[in-house]
Amino acid sequence: MSNKVSHKASNKASHKTLGFQEASTYLLEQAKSLGVDIEILSSQGRELTIDTFQGELSQITQATQGGIGLRVISGGKTGYASTEEVNQEALDWILKEAKENADLQTTTDGFIPEGKALGQKDLIGEGLSAPVDEKAQKAIDFEAAVRKHPNLKQVMISRYTESEVQGALASSKGASGGYRNGYTVLGSSFIMEKGDSLKQSFGLDWDKEFHSLDANKTAMEATEKMARLLGAQPLTTGKYTAYFEPKAFGSLLSVLMYMFSGKTLMEGKSRLADKIGSKIAASNITLIDDPTLERGIATRPFDSEGTASQKTILIENGIMKSFLHNSQTAKATGQENTGHASRGYSSTLGVSPTNIYVEAGDGVKLE
Repeated sequence: MSNKVSHKASNKASHKTLGFQEASTYLLEQAKSLGVDIEILSSQGRELTIDTFQGELSQITQATQGGIGLRVISGGKTGYASTEEVNQEALDWILKEAKENADLQTTTDGFIPEGKALGQKDLIGEGLSAPVDEKAQKAIDFEAAVRKHPNLKQVMISRYTESEVQGALASSKGASGGYRNGYTVLGSSFIMEKGDSLKQSFGLDWDKEFHSLDANKTAMEATEKMARLLGAQPLTTGKYTAYFEPKAFGSLLSVLMYMFSGKTLMEGKSRLADKIGSKIAASNITLIDDPTLERGIATRPFDSEGTASQKTILIENGIMKSFLHNSQTAKATGQENTGHASRGYSSTLGVSPTNIYVEAGDGVKLE
């Protein structure tokens, strides 16, 4: 049976919308009276999308979304509930539902980790503060730059996107804090042609600040990368040295990260279960996940349980050093909590990487 449920309370004028601080204070008081532990997670997001077509704006969309969610521990049992309406009626409802969902469970190993005051962090500042018309012009300039390539046949999509999220956390174990983060993207899907060779691709670039995105550079890199494939022929069967571009290697890492998850380990599904301390890669490979990375897209001061962020070395000189853990997976496996708890306000507790990268080396050939 699922232990998660969401609710949209009725929107009555008499129902006062509460801020996170007021809502969390109320929920903590109510949880104390019920004798349960709770973790309160809030997320408020804003997204702007600007589409262009043939040098003109075709669509501008702005949207906001968010809500507040609970993880309740009742007698060691865990339950979840969430709402998009933050008023007293909705808060009473999700607390009741989360406790009832917890009481329906059979496992009794749930807990909320000890926490502390974490402060408020702003990780983007004025990075997304340019006027909308300036952002629209960058989107138009980007499409125009893509169309300059001599082999360009058709632009399917050309888009500017930015996303901003304000998150906050509080728990009955003392955790409290919040942070604001965001990013901006230029992306385009297009078709290129050279003789009988026809290729379709999607190119994009990300950054933390609007003014750091270069429309011409992004367009040139995307089109030149695709142009290299025009007229490509199959290789003769043989043994070759392979070179991975950063984005291609990133895609490969995203597949492999499943094996480094503490949740996968806890469930007995990781092929790396007994590999800590063993050689699993070439000696010049050091793989790191760093949620504190400056200007990293997924940088954050703490995880969704309030555990402070820290750089975690997964592989050092080819030797496996660690999995990625939240408090639950760390306790279940007897390993250290690395601060990689992941949970949206409407989802359950999981484990997720942040800024994964391979440490720069001396360029020697891999073993």
